Amino acid sequence: MTLVRLEPFRGFERLGKRFNEFANEFEKGISFEMGGFSPRIDITEDDKNLFVHAEIAGMTKNDVKVSVNEERMLSLKGEKKKAEKKEDLNLLRNERVFGEFERSFMLPDNVDVEKIHAKYDNGILELVIPKVEPPKPKEITVEIN
Repeated sequence: MTLVRLEPFRGFERLGKRFNEFANEFEKGISFEMGGFSPRIDITEDDKNLFVHAEIAGMTKNDVKVSVNEERMLSLKGEKKKAEKKEDLNLLRNERVFGEFERSFMLPDNVDVEKIHAKYDNGILELVIPKVEPPKPKEITVEIN
């Protein structure tokens, strides 16, 4: 009896390497990007606030919409528009990404969604979301007869 080992995903790593080698063969620096534009996000907190920083360089504050729905879902939506192509220029390298994006995050129960403050400066959108004290459970004293 001959034992045969089946490794269905064995070739995928080599396939990825070959695809990258193929992409690097182009002289004009064409790169392949999987998926759409997705700004990088940092979320941090301290004792009083939750902070969200989104990297959206190349956009104006009017290009971005920030909203929170009734399920406490924070959504950042927008579009990074490509500049008009000039006919007399040859493209040598294109690494910037453009297009629409949407990022959503579920907010915890201990934040005040009514008092979110947003600021846009130097390509960074900063959201400050104040924390609130969770309501203390109501204690009822029961008399013992």
